[in-house]
Amino acid sequence: MDYIDKALERLGEWIDKVMDALFGPQAQPEQEPIPIPVDERNRGRR
Repeated sequence: MDYIDKALERLGEWIDKVMDALFGPQAQPEQEPIPIPVDERNRGRR
């Protein structure tokens, strides 16, 4: 069974390479923005 698992894994990698060659690399998920703390006490008092 180990041989079948390895063969399926290599087949999946090969399919990924073919898909990348035909359609371009897979889109990476957009990273979530990091929240930046804002000092609200000084905001708006001018």
